[in-house]
Amino acid sequence: MAGGHQSGEESRATSVGDEPLAVGARPPAVRADLVDTDGSVSSVALSELTDDRPVLLCFYTMDFSPDCVKQWCSFRDFDWFASGDHVQVVGVSRSGVRLHREFISRFEIGFPLYADTDLALSDAFGVTYRTFGLTKRSRRSCFLVDSAGTVRYRWLSDHWLDPTRDLPPVSEIHETIVEEFGPEVDDFGF
Repeated sequence: MAGGHQSGEESRATSVGDEPLAVGARPPAVRADLVDTDGSVSSVALSELTDDRPVLLCFYTMDFSPDCVKQWCSFRDFDWFASGDHVQVVGVSRSGVRLHREFISRFEIGFPLYADTDLALSDAFGVTYRTFGLTKRSRRSCFLVDSAGTVRYRWLSDHWLDPTRDLPPVSEIHETIVEEFGPEVDDFGF
C-alpha cells in the first residue's frame, strides 16, 4: 500500500528538488538534532533509529500551528506510543530545539521530534516545497522506514492549495503497520 499520492492539481504548491521517496526506496544518510520527550537533545542519524526498530517518520510544518497541534494531539490521543516496542513514531519539522521542547511539554507529546532547521531530512525524502513561491517547508507526509532502511509505506498530503493542511490517516497507517509487521503490533492503541 503506497499511501496517498501526489495530485496533479497542486498548482499553487511547488516542489523543490526531487520527487518524494517511493515505497521500496532507501533514504540517503541524514542526521539532525533530535529532541527527546525529556527535552534532551542529540545529533542522531535516521539509520541509528532504524537500527533499533522501524520508524514512522512524520513530517509537519511547524510546532504550534493549528493543523500541527491537531495532528500531534491525535497521535497522542490514539496512544501511538503503545507501539513503542514495534514501531517508533518520530516527528520532523523546521522548528528548532527550543520550540520542540516547548511543544512536547505543553501538549505532552510522547514522541521525539527532529529539528530539521535546514530541511536536510525534508530534502532527503523529497518533501520540501514552497507555497506561493515563499519560504520552504515540509509537505505533511509520513514514511514508514523498516530496520533495513527501506521505505515500506508513504502517505503524502495532496491538499490542492497547501500540502500542510491534510492530516495523516491514522487508521490507514495502523492497518499498514499490522500488514507489514504482523498482528502482534495490533496493540497500537486502537
